[in-house]
Amino acid sequence: MNEITVFLSGVGLTVVVCFSVVGYLKPHLLKILVDLCGTEPRANFWMAFSNVTLVLVPVIFAMQYNPDLTEHKPMVFGLIYQFKWALIGLAGSVLCVGFVISKFIPFNPPAKQ
Repeated sequence: MNEITVFLSGVGLTVVVCFSVVGYLKPHLLKILVDLCGTEPRANFWMAFSNVTLVLVPVIFAMQYNPDLTEHKPMVFGLIYQFKWALIGLAGSVLCVGFVISKFIPFNPPAKQ
């Protein structure tokens, strides 16, 4: 494998993992957003915004990988390094979306009747 193949494999793997996370979070996040936003169109906008964030941030992190052509290490280490930064970007974006949403969730549960 050459450096270009490793780079593109890392970006592709990042995209697959990001879409998997988005697919996993979507039904749960959409319910919360509908509750917080009040209407489905508003919730759909914020859902789309969250999806874009959860995909683009890790891809940007993964694209920062620059293979070192002078070292003679196995290419798998380059792929792992690139994927590590993609996961850091994914975790950071999930935490940021979660933090922002948590700020709008009321702490006091509604009174039971």
